[in-house]
Amino acid sequence: MKKILTITAGAALFLLPSCIQEFQPQGSTVTEDQAANAPGSYDSFVNGLTSSVAGQFTFPGSRYQQPNDFGYPSLMLMREMTGQDMVAVGGGYNWFSTWYQSGVTLAPIYLNCQYPWTYYFGQIKNCNTIISLAGESPSELHKAGAGLAHAWRAFYYLDLAQMFSPVSYAQDKTAPTVPIITEKTDMAAASNNPRATYEEMLNFILSDLTLAETYLNGYTRSSKESPDLSVVNGLRARVYLLMEDWVNAEKYAKEAQKGYSVMTADQYTDPVNGFNDANYTNSWMLCCTFKKDDACMVYQAGNHSWGSWMINELPNIGENGYGYYSKYGAGNFIDYHLYQTIPATDARKKCYVDFKVDESTSINEVVTALAAYSDVPEFVCQSGLAINSNTNGANAWGGMPLKFRAKAGNHTTNLDAWCVDVPLMRVEEMVLIEAEAAGRQDEARGKILLENFAKTRDANYVYGKHNEAYNNTETSPFVNEIWWQRRVEFWGEGLAMYDVKRLNKGIIRSYAGTNHVDGYRWNTNTPPQWMTFCIVQTETDNNTACTNNPTPIAPSGNSPEHAW
Repeated sequence: MKKILTITAGAALFLLPSCIQEFQPQGSTVTEDQAANAPGSYDSFVNGLTSSVAGQFTFPGSRYQQPNDFGYPSLMLMREMTGQDMVAVGGGYNWFSTWYQSGVTLAPIYLNCQYPWTYYFGQIKNCNTIISLAGESPSELHKAGAGLAHAWRAFYYLDLAQMFSPVSYAQDKTAPTVPIITEKTDMAAASNNPRATYEEMLNFILSDLTLAETYLNGYTRSSKESPDLSVVNGLRARVYLLMEDWVNAEKYAKEAQKGYSVMTADQYTDPVNGFNDANYTNSWMLCCTFKKDDACMVYQAGNHSWGSWMINELPNIGENGYGYYSKYGAGNFIDYHLYQTIPATDARKKCYVDFKVDESTSINEVVTALAAYSDVPEFVCQSGLAINSNTNGANAWGGMPLKFRAKAGNHTTNLDAWCVDVPLMRVEEMVLIEAEAAGRQDEARGKILLENFAKTRDANYVYGKHNEAYNNTETSPFVNEIWWQRRVEFWGEGLAMYDVKRLNKGIIRSYAGTNHVDGYRWNTNTPPQWMTFCIVQTETDNNTACTNNPTPIAPSGNSPEHAW
């Protein structure tokens, strides 16, 4: 990866001397003055809040249009890779392996470090522009747009706080997060803008959510790509969960659930509509959507997209191939031990190929076995063969995910198959936040809520089966049960890293039978250092008050095997 030279994230304030092309955050090519004077531009800016979430390159038009850069869902996978539940297979062909391997290019001078920083602050700049245009007392025509901007800004800053703070809020309220850039931040302020403490950041986010609630009152969204009051309450529930304010976490999680229902087990595992259509169930609260004319879909026939990395039911045909699974033998698998802890009666186990399939003695036997997971088992077989070839037989089909399906069951045209919705918030998260928050106050009450949810996935669910001591004993058996449910329920949805840091858990990749890649089988007692992202160097160079996090240092060699 190339070293980076770029502008600061704080709204494109500084230009650096360089022979390398200056990179602008996406969506920042229209100035505020232009927006204010152009007819209909305010609405265009508001619409851009959703259209820019996914499907665009962070650095459009540059040579750094990478297969791991397709908007917010790529950030979800970067976070997933830092833990133990997702395995990056495919060696150098897996463009997310840097986060899995704690690679050197996570350091502040490299492009991999700049991706998240530039993406988030590019989106925040768009929010700030709308908030500034709407003014402190938005008119009726501007209220909804201002409300959406405040909601999205809260959404992005909540991510940034968890990604860049070295510890959880509960451990240290004064821990640094990131500098806060608002619509009122000028050049002088941005150049001397310290990282907000966790407490300052969460209070700022709550203030944004209060304004979002005010301005979105009476607003009816046209699709789940935009937040509404239910999402605002869901974000509040996430914030109060971090703050360990159990009363408010329970209150807002319960409020956020109104009008939604938990998807059924059959819906969760649907081979045609599973996790690709926000309206297929009444469970999704917020999503982003890939469209055929998105830059990431147009470029190389969509190989630089979520579907290329998470949907493996297309064959390797056509000029550009059909995804990293089948074309390059690279993909993202579920951790072997987590898979083994899912009971056979739990519907979610059907979302991952049984590791026993790897013991098959013929391709026909493999295809027959894969028919239990897919309508096109021969295509899934082909993906496994590509991975097997690329990893020298270390991986094949066992643990391959089939949670995220091709759009409407399309297995022949990648641009149709990969134009999917991706979940950013589901009501199941609110149900589990309510259960945890209730249980932290009264364990018996929380246990009832947990069991009610768990039985929607496994009618034979038995409480207490998943209370393994994941390298520390700081949380109760009840909280460990909640954590296990969250790990299984939201696999691949970008929440796993946040839970590890919030609960002060370690990760375990080295154990008997592990499918983690040799050389990266690491065990830690607490959240690993590489779960704390570095700030891009150009920010600290130009913002004199901004400190940075230490560059991650990968462990040397595998850890001794953990005994479960």
